[in-house]
Amino acid sequence: MTSKLQLFTSPSAFPNPQRLRLFMHEKGIADQFDEVIYDMAPGGQQRGWRHLNMNPWGETPTLQLADGSYLAETAAIARYLDQSYPGRKIMGENALEQGLDTMWDNRIWVHILYRIVTAFHVLHTGLGFKLELTKNEAWGEHCRKEALMHAALVNRHLADGREWLLGGAEPTFADITLATAIAFSKFPVNATPLDERFEHLDSYWQRWQQRPAFQAAYADRNSGIPELDSPTV
Repeated sequence: MTSKLQLFTSPSAFPNPQRLRLFMHEKGIADQFDEVIYDMAPGGQQRGWRHLNMNPWGETPTLQLADGSYLAETAAIARYLDQSYPGRKIMGENALEQGLDTMWDNRIWVHILYRIVTAFHVLHTGLGFKLELTKNEAWGEHCRKEALMHAALVNRHLADGREWLLGGAEPTFADITLATAIAFSKFPVNATPLDERFEHLDSYWQRWQQRPAFQAAYADRNSGIPELDSPTV
């Protein structure tokens, strides 16, 4: 009988669960949870009634709390864990840091990562016909262009030599979202590798790959990204 909380999630190929997984490794708490990893494609296990009873939106990650209730949405779970567990406050130690981290996380999630995710879903049948109900190539290409345009702004922000978005010594949650966005941009079918297009994002990506938390978060070798799934990484 385990006392660990259960986290219903997905392999490292899926960006939102991976944001949370990377956060948990950075926080040093990943070993305190049992992960139930769904067969996402083409099985669509997360859209079955068992998971819908926990999270009617049918998305991952979903965290079951000690009282049997559930918490969903990546940033919401991360905020709960950041406040509930000891260690570095990854989302910010004070009000200003928290505000800046939320600002940058929103910019990257809305304008870069979510745009790439949308392109993935509407350009082709990426998760299979069970789940990909809409195809719109024009909208997909628009989203890809939006992601590149905003990635250029982030690249400019990093051009002053800072290692992380807020300029501190350690990455914050916004950095985790950006790392996940770069990783998903490199998913072969997305064909939008941000590290290959922007000099400072390339250096930033290399820094992330050297972090033990990043290596642990991608240790399942199931990201679909050859350079991360190779046993030499």
